[in-house]
Amino acid sequence: MLLQTGQTICYDEQGRELDCRETLQDGRFRHGLTWPRPRFQVAEQLVTDRLTDLVWPQDANLGEFPQTWSEALQAVAQMNRDQMLGHADWRLPNRREMRSLLSYQAKRPALAKDHPFVNVVHGWYWTSTTAAINPAYAWYVHLEGARMFYGRKDQYFLMWPVRAGDGSRLFQTGQNRCYDPDGLEIHCNGSGQDGDVRFGQTWPSPRFVVGPETVRDELTGLYWPVHADLTGRPGTWSDALRAVAQLRKSRFAGRDDWRLPNINELESLVDCATHSPALPLGHPFHHLGEGYWSSTTSFFETDWAWVLYLRKGALGVGFKRNPDFLVWPVAGTPASFSGLPR
Repeated sequence: MLLQTGQTICYDEQGRELDCRETLQDGRFRHGLTWPRPRFQVAEQLVTDRLTDLVWPQDANLGEFPQTWSEALQAVAQMNRDQMLGHADWRLPNRREMRSLLSYQAKRPALAKDHPFVNVVHGWYWTSTTAAINPAYAWYVHLEGARMFYGRKDQYFLMWPVRAGDGSRLFQTGQNRCYDPDGLEIHCNGSGQDGDVRFGQTWPSPRFVVGPETVRDELTGLYWPVHADLTGRPGTWSDALRAVAQLRKSRFAGRDDWRLPNINELESLVDCATHSPALPLGHPFHHLGEGYWSSTTSFFETDWAWVLYLRKGALGVGFKRNPDFLVWPVAGTPASFSGLPR
């Protein structure tokens, strides 16, 4: 399932607040699964996220000190041997699980305002997902402002383990192999890596249904143009929003619900087993570029907006007034998981 980003406010290129009704931004549409209230339940030093059904330690820094990627995986394995906090099924979260905690309407930390966690460090947290573009690196998430990039596995970052609740409400990342700290492929069994656990909903096959002008992603229910470059050149964030507004008016492919995707919708296309581009093998898209604007403003600096770097699969930000990124519009309403508690 796709989650809402948490963004509820809209901003112009200078970072000033706007009336969302006059925009085609994330803060207006808020596509994705609505966050339940209360979102978190706390019991015996454990926090259940009712949005994803994942369970996290309330202490966001059980490891106390930064660790290498291998040390983080080993620390989680030791937690299971010790049945830490009464459980033996802890794992290092994959990148989609780690991102699921983020709120794009918050900073320092980039977590929901009512979160109950303690000892949250405004730094990088490891995930169990190797960076396909360089397997000696792994993905990490920064809790100060929500960036997601990758770092060498021999660097030192933080560890925040996770375990499953009653079911999986997130998609698998696509990663199906495992690698050592030098980037050499190893057997996955017992490694605790994303390619070993492969936690999440499996992808449908075929994943993409191709029409004359658009592609339906059967995983999310969203529609994307086959041609992944609406304007034919990089533009500013306002250029991107105007181009999508014109697409709505022209009823491209018979639809009038085109919009600039939010950052979670863009990230849903990423296959963590591939790179250059980081899309599932056999995908039908063409005219792909390196960076794509999202409709999600950076709450850390509201004159910046979130961007998908498609070659790597990374999530960063771009200065709204710079003509640096491409436009790949989306249509439709993301499919959701039924039975979520409210």
